[in-house]
Parts: sequence; structure tokens; C-alpha cells
Amino acid sequence: MQSRLLLVLVLIVNVTTAQNVTTDVQTYTPQQLIEDVLIDSNCITNIQVTNVVGGDFGGSDQSYGYFNATGTTFPFQNGIVLSTGRLSNVNGPNTSLSDDNANNWSGDQDLEIALNENNTINATILEFEFTTIASQISFNYIFASEEYQENNPNTCQFSDLFGFLIREVGQQQYQNIALVPNTQTPVKVTTVHPEIPGGCQEENQFYFGSWNGANAPINFNGQTKVLSATANTSPNVTYQVKLVIADEQNYRYDSAVFLEAGSFQVTTNLGPNLLEDTNNALCPNDVITLDATQPGINTYTWYQDNTLLAAQTNPTLDVQNAATYNVEVTLANGCISYGEIIIEKYDDFPTLNTSIIQCDFDQDGYSNYNLFTVDQTLLGTNPDLSIQGFYTSQLDAEQQSNPITTPQNFENTSINQTVYALLVNNQSGCTNISQIALSISNNTLPNYSFDGCDAGDIDGLATFDLDEVAAQIQPQVPTNASITFYNTMEDAFAESNPLPTQFLTTQPDTQTIIAKVKTNSIDCYAITEVQLNVLYTPQISENETVDYCLNNYPETITLQGGVLNDSPSNYYYQWLLNGTDTGVNTSFIDINQIGVYTVIITDPNGCFNTRDITVTAIQAPIIQDIIQTQSTSNNTVTVILENNGDFEYALDQGSYQNSNLFTNISSGLHTVYIKNIDGCSVTQQTFAILGFPKYFTPNGDIYNQYWKPSGMTINFNTNLDIKIFDRFGKLLHQINPESNGWDGTLNGQLLPTNDYWYLATFPNGTTTRGHFSLIR
Repeated sequence: MQSRLLLVLVLIVNVTTAQNVTTDVQTYTPQQLIEDVLIDSNCITNIQVTNVVGGDFGGSDQSYGYFNATGTTFPFQNGIVLSTGRLSNVNGPNTSLSDDNANNWSGDQDLEIALNENNTINATILEFEFTTIASQISFNYIFASEEYQENNPNTCQFSDLFGFLIREVGQQQYQNIALVPNTQTPVKVTTVHPEIPGGCQEENQFYFGSWNGANAPINFNGQTKVLSATANTSPNVTYQVKLVIADEQNYRYDSAVFLEAGSFQVTTNLGPNLLEDTNNALCPNDVITLDATQPGINTYTWYQDNTLLAAQTNPTLDVQNAATYNVEVTLANGCISYGEIIIEKYDDFPTLNTSIIQCDFDQDGYSNYNLFTVDQTLLGTNPDLSIQGFYTSQLDAEQQSNPITTPQNFENTSINQTVYALLVNNQSGCTNISQIALSISNNTLPNYSFDGCDAGDIDGLATFDLDEVAAQIQPQVPTNASITFYNTMEDAFAESNPLPTQFLTTQPDTQTIIAKVKTNSIDCYAITEVQLNVLYTPQISENETVDYCLNNYPETITLQGGVLNDSPSNYYYQWLLNGTDTGVNTSFIDINQIGVYTVIITDPNGCFNTRDITVTAIQAPIIQDIIQTQSTSNNTVTVILENNGDFEYALDQGSYQNSNLFTNISSGLHTVYIKNIDGCSVTQQTFAILGFPKYFTPNGDIYNQYWKPSGMTINFNTNLDIKIFDRFGKLLHQINPESNGWDGTLNGQLLPTNDYWYLATFPNGTTTRGHFSLIR
């Protein structure tokens, strides 16, 4: 039987297209496909195909059969293929859509139960029984599907179903062995794929094979890597296997499963492959025991990368190197059970031993250590490495027990003590142990004292430039040393809470801080105390602004230095005007210039304080114009000034007001007064309001003997032309501004009591007329 099969295979190879997988539905019966193609082993017996289901395509095609991939890039050379469509649509290249259906092609209930799914159709089934003398069988397969769609979210949602279901004959429940390795997850499009942008994250990407383009040797859009289905068996017990694949929900977008010829064999389980990509590779210092034990009297032959390990004949093998290990277990009946495992190792990370040299303030051999200072030395630039813990013994580190609880402030328990750091690779989980020698620096420095002046609020606090303090220490330590300051000795040893360069003291008058010196090779070269003394600074008044009346120049005003709470004579003074030294060194200065006066007041201890007195100019008001309305029932006056300032206004002997407008002013002469609110000076000006009397009484007494417009004098309204007429329009008199007015006569004759008329002509040509009464 096997020789005839070989001849047929040779003939098929000769006519196979070199680049694409081809299928054959005619040459092999289902029994031959299982017994001679898939199994082909004398160690598996009683092989009997018991059930076959496929699509009805009129006899010319089937949904299962033989495939040949010799000369192609497909991982298997030949084997069996089961599809949810026509087998002819399996053939490469991938230039069409396999999307078949057939009449009365139903699904499979066993598959639905095993995968907890429903609504299957188009199920292809090859079901058979077998018996083996081994405790395990396995075979290789590849799942391919049109439902693999690159960059398409449908890949995240839809998948046909398949399973390799096995059970002992007579049992009810099947076990599905078509699983993602080391899981209980069925292999499907939705469980094995890379990341789909805009769709879903990767799922078991390591086991995804490829997206298939138009040149692929099979007619499917994507496929898995080569996977193995493994089942544990009891020797000499008959098992039932159902190989089944089905469309899910609808017939669209077919799938297929390819089973490698001759891969169904008795096997020895050496455990899952230990691979970096699946995050279970061997750690650098680990040793793993491979166990190939089979019941009975057997012979064990071990290989490492196909090299015979002649001395290894036991059923177990201890390994610690990365390699592919194979075992051949020759059973009592001569059958050979094969086992294989691939072991990879994570990259070694070196075992580095280091030291911490710490300062010992009292030189007794004991100090506090910040163990985390070795981070950079032990971890380097590898972002995957971290220190899991520190331990006082190698055994504790190996067992990860009794870690040091305060590694940032660890006090050694013995002189020149060694502690241990447990390093972990966060990607692989591998660990390593490094030794840290704790020793003491014998370098000493004197204590230092620095003075600083109280500033701002006089509260006994001051800001110190610690760079200047460090510059004083630097000549006494190595050139490459760094100096860092801390509030307390505890902070210095733990290297926590370093002080800023510009340090504001927190304790009044005197505060002691710690200076810690480190070099590139010594974690603590030396440590010492630094005393910061806050010196008294004169307390003075705030900056202020003072007014100076320019009209009073060259009179002077006195500016005071403004010392508070102390005698001014205790200090040294320097007065500046606009930044230039005035030469005055007293507690006050007499000035008559505007500008910014700065006084620097210095204590004998050298601390000083300054304040600015800004002297601004004020000026007497300058009248620009007096605008008035006159000859009305409500005469008004508005005073217009040339300069700006805070001014007050008064008319005649009236009270001062803020407004420059006066109303209801009588005719005649008036005086307006303007003064600065701060009393710099007063400006005044007299003006006249023109008015025409309604009557006069030239009867020889001393009252109202003349008629003349009020506000018309030799100084005001001198350019008015005033004419007086009788009722008939006869000109009687023309008033001269220098005269007393009209006395009621004409050519020396007294005119009678009567109404008389006046005509006033202004320089601009406008006129006003009216009448008045002469009463005798």
C-alpha cells in the first residue's frame, strides 16, 4: 500500500506547478487520506474512518482532499486540506475570492458545543478511530481564511470555526486540541492576528503567519504559522477523532485547515517551547529539566541542535543552553515516540559588584547608606532592568525574603558590611544578584560659618547663595567633586530634599545645614556642618513720594533717612540723586531739586537697607483765560488754566470750591483766586462783568448821581462806545470810560424825570440797546 502511494506521489510532484499549492479530490479515499497521508505510522493502529461530510458540488469537486505544495513557499510539502468551499478554490495564487456554498450543507453540533458557538453551516468533517501504544499523539496544521483582511476591522469580528475533537470511544464529551499554544483558546481569525489599526489590538500575534498577497501559493488572504495539535492518550485505548471546519453565520468568505502529511504520530511531551517572543524563555542562570518518561522499559536518545548527546540516556535531561532539543523514546514494541522543544534564553545581564563609600560623621565605622545610589551602576541604560530589593544575605536575596525595609536610609550593622541587590528584568522576569560593599570615607572637613544680611521683612531670616558657600569649600576637596547641601544629616545620607542654590533660612538668626561632598568614584567623600548667621539689618520706612513747590525755589525741604526703632546716629548714610552720589552722609538731606533720592543706610556690621524718596514738582496755577457771559440775568465765569494740578477756586471773598465755574455773578469788578490744594501758592486775577443800571437819581445827594455801565473803567471795557438818547432819538451824551458817567443834563440844563435810551457798540461791531429811568 505504501509503495503504491509513493509512486503516485512522485507522479504528482512531476506535474505540480512549482509556485502554487494544488489540490486533488480524486486520487485518495477518505481512508487513504487519514491512514496513508496524515498518519503513515506502524505505531498507530486500528485506523478506521467512520464519518465523512462535505459539500455537494455535483461530483466534480469536494470540500476536502489532498494538497501538494512541493516547490512552493508553503510550509508543508503535502497533506490533507479541509475547506468550507470548493477544494479547487484552495489552489494558489491568491487572485480570487473563495466564497462557495452547496445545497443542504449544514453545520456541526459537536463543533458548536466544543467552541461554545452556534449557527454553523457548510461543515466539512473527516472522522476516524485509532489506537496507540504511546501516551501522547500530535500533528501539525495551518489555518487559513479569506476572513483575514489586512487593516480591516472585520478581522476583529468574524471568523469561521474549526476544531480537532478527540475522545475515547464510548465517551460523550469531546476535547478540542486545535488551541493557541499554552492556552485554552480555540484558533480562529479573531484569536490569532496582529493589531488592526482602527479595529482592535493584536491577539496572539506570535502565532500569526502572514497576510497573503496576489503571489501567495494558496488562495486565502491570511494564515497562521505552523501549529501543533497535541492530545494525551492512554496506551492501547481506542480514540475517536473528528476533524471539522465550518462557516459561521453565513457561507461567505471561506476558510481551510491544512494538515501536514505524516505529522500524526506518537509523541513525547517535553513541555511548551520557551521563547522570547512569548515571554517564557529561559533566564540566564536557570536550569530546566526535560522529562521524556514513558511507561515501560524504553530507550532514550537525546539530541541538541541535531547533535547526538551520547552520554545522555536517562528519561530526563537538565539543560541551561539555548537550543532545539529532541528526544527519541524507543518503546518496547520498537515504535519510536518523538519529542521536541525549542529553548531560547534571554540575553544575559552581567553580575556587577559595586560599593558605596559613605561618610561617617563620628568615625565609628557606622553610617547611614542610601542603597539606591547604585542604580546607575547596576542598571546602566537598560530600561527593562530594575532593582527589586536589597538584602543582608545572599540566601535572602535568592529566596526574596527579609528585604531591607529602608534602603534609602540603611544603617550598617557591621563594619565593612556587604549587602545584596536583587535585579529583575521586567520584560522576562529574570533575576540576578549583585553585591554592594559598604565602606567608610576617612576624609574630614572643618566646620564652616557664613554671614548673611537680613532682608525684606526684618525677621531674622536671610537668603544665602549656596554656590558662594560651595566656592569656599571647593579648594579643600578634589577638583571633580560636587557639593550638595541638605537641611539635616538624615537628608544628606539619604540624598533627599537637597537645598536650592538660593536658600532662605527657616530658623531665625542662626541655622546649621549639612554640606555633602561626592566624587565620581566616592559616594561621600566628606561631610560637614555649615553655620549660617543672619546679621541685623537697619529697619527703615517704606519708599515714599514728596512734592516740591517750584514756585518756592530756591527754598529747600528736608528729607529724612527714615530709620525705625533705632537712633539714626548708629548708621552710615549715603544719599544719591538719580543714582549719583550727592556727597551727603547725614541722616537727612535738604533739597530743592526734583528727582529720585536714594538713601543707603548701613549698619556697622556691613548690612544695609535702602529706600527711595521720589520728589515730584508742583507749580502755582497759571490763568490762561477767563471766559464770561455778561449783560444777562445769570452772568457766569469759567477760569481756564495753562497747567494741570489739584487746584481750588474762589471768587472775591467767597469760599474755595473744586469747580472752575462761577454762576449768578453780579456786574462790576470781581477777583478770582486759584490755589494748589497742598498750598504751594495762590494766583489771583481781577475781571469786569458789564452791566447797565436801570435808573439813577441825580438829585444832589451822594447816591446814584451818574448813570454809567458797571464794569466799565479805565482798565475794563474801555473800547465800548456808549451813547444816550431821548425818546425821540436825539443824542444827548456819549460816555467816556474815564468819566464818572452822565449827570442827566444837556448843555448845562437839567433834563426832566423820564425814560432815556442807550446804545452800546462793542469792538466787534455788535450792539446792545436798552433804557433806564432818570428820577429827580
